[in-house]
Amino acid sequence: MYESFFSLKELPFNVTPDPRFIYFSRHHREALSALLYGIENRRGFMEVSGEIGAGKTTLCRTLLKELDGHAHTAFIFNPKLSQVELLETIIEDLGITTKGRRRKDYFDALNKFLLQELEKGMNTVVIIDEAQNLSPKSLEQVRLLSNLETTREKLIQIILVGQPELRALLARPDLVQLRQRIAIRYHLPALSRQEVAHYLEHRLEVAGCEDRLFTPEAVERIYETSGGVPRLINVLADRALLAAFTKSVRIVEAALIDAAQADLEGIHA
Repeated sequence: MYESFFSLKELPFNVTPDPRFIYFSRHHREALSALLYGIENRRGFMEVSGEIGAGKTTLCRTLLKELDGHAHTAFIFNPKLSQVELLETIIEDLGITTKGRRRKDYFDALNKFLLQELEKGMNTVVIIDEAQNLSPKSLEQVRLLSNLETTREKLIQIILVGQPELRALLARPDLVQLRQRIAIRYHLPALSRQEVAHYLEHRLEVAGCEDRLFTPEAVERIYETSGGVPRLINVLADRALLAAFTKSVRIVEAALIDAAQADLEGIHA
C-alpha cells in the first residue's frame, strides 16, 4: 500500500522468511558457525534456543542452505508426533525406503542408510524445530537415535531448536541421559540497539529504499518497544510506515512509533 509513497520496490517488513531479507546478527553468525562445526566434527546432539521471533527458523533455513549437497538433511517443523510418527517423518525426509512400518523396521533402515553414506563420506543431519513441544517419550526416542554410531563417530547429527522452554524440558531428571549428550548449546538473544538500527537499514535497502526513513529517536523507540525481537520489529515498523503514509509524512519519528504500537494494541485516542 505504501511502497510507491516511500519509493520502495516491495514491502520491507513482511514477517514471512524471505532469504533476501535475512539479517544475521553477531549471535546468529556465532550460532551458525557452532552448528557447522558440530556437524563437521560429528558431535551428535546440538541445541539452539531463543525467544519467539528471535530468528531460530531463519537460522535453520540458512543452515540447510549451507549444507545443501554436503549432507543429507531432514527438517521436522511439527514435532507434535508420536514416537513412531517421528521416526517415520525422519525416514521420509531422508528418502529412505523400509520393508515394514514397525519401529524396528525404521531403525534398521536408518542404520543401514547411515552406514552406507558414511562410506561415501556423507553426513546426515536432523533438525527438529519447535522442539519444546516434543513429549518426553519422543525425546527419549530421539536420544535412541544417537545410539546409531560406530566406535569412532556419530552417524547422525541431531539439532534441537526451540523456545526457552526447551531448556527447562531438557532439565527434567528423566532426560538426564539426553542432556548429557548435548555437545553444543547456543541461546539466541534479542538484537542490541545498534543491531536494530542495522536491521531496519538492511531490510529497507533490500526493498529498494535509498533514504533513512526512521529517525534515531524512532529507532530507539522501536528497540524499546520490541525488545529487539526481529518479528516484533517487523510488525511495528510496518505499521509505523503505514501510519506515516496515511499522514503523508516521509520520515518516521518516535511519536509515530508510539501511535503504531497503540494501534497494534487496540488503543485508540
